[in-house]
Amino acid sequence: MTVIAFPNPRPARVAGQKGEAMDVILHLGAHRCATTTFQHYMRQNAERLARDGTGFWGPHRTRTGLFRGILPGPSIATGRDPRRRAVGRVRLNLTRSALSGTRRLVVSEENMLGSTRENLRQAALYPSAGERLARYGQAFDGQVTDVLLNIRSQDLWWASALGYGLARGFGLPSRVALDRIARNPRGWRDVITDVACALPGVRIWVLPFEIFAGRPEAQLAAVTGRPAPREHSREHLNAVPRLPALRQILPPQLAARLPEGDGRWTPFAPDQVAALREAYADDLMWLAAGADGLAWLVEDLNKKSVGKTPPTPDLTRGRRNDQDRRMAGAG
Repeated sequence: MTVIAFPNPRPARVAGQKGEAMDVILHLGAHRCATTTFQHYMRQNAERLARDGTGFWGPHRTRTGLFRGILPGPSIATGRDPRRRAVGRVRLNLTRSALSGTRRLVVSEENMLGSTRENLRQAALYPSAGERLARYGQAFDGQVTDVLLNIRSQDLWWASALGYGLARGFGLPSRVALDRIARNPRGWRDVITDVACALPGVRIWVLPFEIFAGRPEAQLAAVTGRPAPREHSREHLNAVPRLPALRQILPPQLAARLPEGDGRWTPFAPDQVAALREAYADDLMWLAAGADGLAWLVEDLNKKSVGKTPPTPDLTRGRRNDQDRRMAGAG
């Protein structure tokens, strides 16, 4: 059964079968899925979790040099191979964590998947996820045992991403740009398939935002199978500004083009919203049907969904299982 009802115990660990001393759990987010809230929760509870054998690497560590060189990019000509140095740096830190008594290491970094900027430029969900995660998998020397991925209804995910971009100077999207997003066939199924291809043998846990948003302790317990502290679990961070705040941020000529009201900014037309919700319904149906054996969908039957609930998928429908859509990094 691939739909796991939290808080039921998870299946026997692959790591235990391999005899590995430390589980390595990559928390990939995604962006705009309460990832910053999860990272804040983990950092605030780091000492308490460490006593239970759970270690944590978050952006305060991954973005201060630990991952520098894993992905290709500009570098200072020193005659040294930056990727080789990055791999050595990651593996050294893994060894130190294991020797310190860490039994499970949670590495939370949504930029491993890609960036919001890239998604907005390409009008696609994480088009380079496969290539990027293959490089991270090599850096972790095959020690990754689990991946935790949060997904969200595409109409709300893209609205949040566009709001993020708007607050950072991206400007208002045109109708053509919005239609390009709404009609792009790439969905969460493709992202999950890319992750599975890039990290073969790794167990992928998919936690819907509509169920687990703002509940970092539930996410942690679901993937580790351990009790999680509730302290700092309701401190929500990095929400996209609502319409009144956006009007304060934007230049007057752009602010005047925003709709009236005090709620969240919803840039899509009704037909575009319908297309995005249909895509999410297809993704959920694929996950509930087994995800081709690639992933586990985690649900909490005692928790009502939050926010707008996507329409119930018609279980007689589904996307065609195109072979080329299963390739890592497919866009």
